[in-house]
Amino acid sequence: MKKSALLLFALLGAIVLAACQPQTVEVTRVVTETVTETEQVEVTRVVTETETVTETVTETVVETQRGQGDQLTLFFWQAPSNLMPYLSGGGKELETSAIVIEPLARYNPQGEMFPLLAEEVPTLENGGFAADLMSITWKLREGLLWSDGTPVTSADVIFTYEFCNDPDTGCASADLFSEIASIDAIDDLTIQVNFSAPTPFPYKPFVGFNSPIIQAAQWADCVGAAAIGCTEQSFQPIGTGPYIVNEFLPNDSVLYDANPNYRDPNKPYFASVFIKGGGDAEAAARAVLETGEADYSWNLQVAPEILAQMELSGQGTIQSALSTNLERIMINFTNPDPALGDDRSEYLDGNNPHPILSDINVRKALSMAIDRNVLTTFGYGTLAKPTCNFLPGPPAYVSTANDPCPQDIEGANALLDEAGIVDTDGDGIREKDGLPLKFVYQTSTNAVRQGYQAFIKQWWAEIGVETELRNIDAAVYFGGDVASPDTFTKFYTDVEMYTNGATGQDFASLFANYTCANVNGAENNWFAGGVTRYCNPEYDALLDQLNAEGDTATRQEIVKQLNDILVQDVVLIPLTYRGSVSGFSNRVLGGRVNPWDAELWNIADWTESSG
Repeated sequence: MKKSALLLFALLGAIVLAACQPQTVEVTRVVTETVTETEQVEVTRVVTETETVTETVTETVVETQRGQGDQLTLFFWQAPSNLMPYLSGGGKELETSAIVIEPLARYNPQGEMFPLLAEEVPTLENGGFAADLMSITWKLREGLLWSDGTPVTSADVIFTYEFCNDPDTGCASADLFSEIASIDAIDDLTIQVNFSAPTPFPYKPFVGFNSPIIQAAQWADCVGAAAIGCTEQSFQPIGTGPYIVNEFLPNDSVLYDANPNYRDPNKPYFASVFIKGGGDAEAAARAVLETGEADYSWNLQVAPEILAQMELSGQGTIQSALSTNLERIMINFTNPDPALGDDRSEYLDGNNPHPILSDINVRKALSMAIDRNVLTTFGYGTLAKPTCNFLPGPPAYVSTANDPCPQDIEGANALLDEAGIVDTDGDGIREKDGLPLKFVYQTSTNAVRQGYQAFIKQWWAEIGVETELRNIDAAVYFGGDVASPDTFTKFYTDVEMYTNGATGQDFASLFANYTCANVNGAENNWFAGGVTRYCNPEYDALLDQLNAEGDTATRQEIVKQLNDILVQDVVLIPLTYRGSVSGFSNRVLGGRVNPWDAELWNIADWTESSG
């Protein structure tokens, strides 16, 4: 097995390297360079050095005018299907809408909260967060305008809550609002959010790029079941951000213009932004690092040696940072058989279990067969780490109960043998209750992910499992089209793979995606968050404890317990603790990768080099 894995590794590496030009450049190894900015912000980028280098960079602040720069070009190889994050489950919609619609507060690259549309972040210390933990009071900045010139008021904040709180809306962020009992408008600029129980972490609603404020006037007729038909609003949302939408072509491109009513009269510096979609991660990296066709490229899921070669061209640099992003395999706990028609992958109150994967012995064997070290080294090099945990960071929240998790093909075979799941007809494929262990394994189209699939297919074959591999264009796979059968939220296959993580340090919302209440299905347009269709009342009760707990140390222990349930019940299979990896051209000044919120979190501050 080890020999065959190494041969496959070498073959895949050769395929990936062959796709990158020039091939005459030899890169012996990749390390990281830490650049300490004068604002004490750490940025990690890929370099071809033999040691870690630390340098101090002093940035000169130059007074600029709105629209002084020309067009900024961003390459999102996973193109957005809409610009409304509440009606999509994908990170690409979150990112590309974040420069248009904004929350009350946001997280910086260190995971620290700062006010955006609010005057300040309410806390116990400043009196904005009630001592009984039952309410929080936000005050909007004075003079805020929507891009259409109308004022932003408390009514817009309350409407946002009402929009997402309606179960028929199918809001992808509904859990963020689930603890709210009511919201009161104290005046036109002041909102008091009242909770149904003491809430030690009151920053779920209206904080971060997955909880922006939307304009009540634009979305008034889109609450409930009508929301999914509001295409014009989803394609051209009215916002408060630095840019407005000029033209949107779903799954292709977006053209933005500077918002004439943006709150800072001297920003944004760039007159327009063009987001180019399509292609793949390597093309996106090349456009920034080699050809200079783009100024920024997102989510560079590219083999590290390729990125290092590209960076030698001198056109741009790579930035990377770790937060909680996890590349994982998700297990479908329901039956995805197409013959079921409308009941395909529907939970049906627990009456539609997966005929094979409902057996924990099968799920455990699939996990045991995987070599996470081989996968991570192949796909990300030093920009990621193999992991056994659902929540791989930050360290204070990471469980040690699941380490190590080495590959164990022999153990996986023994486990299946003991469970009576054996190959009865000699075709090399085991059967359970007469059904062969044949699974469809889907993910997005990407060289690294197809490499992961190839490794895993081989390893699963060694334990008597046949795997059909399927890859789907990322714009479709991560899209919000409820008519498409190929989205990761519909999950019409047995297993699937992708990455996501927490926004800021609100881990309760991340874990809420595995509760009974949030199981995905047709009734919520497959946007509730429960992709696996897992339901465990004991898990739900533990999450309720987390939501009611105020002591940090106790919260950390509860998070570890929640993590252990998901890992040990094999609700998913953790693979790789991934960093957020993006490319910035030398033209751009001020861009900083942000693993806790939108990567375009400070695009209003970007300027350009004079060089």
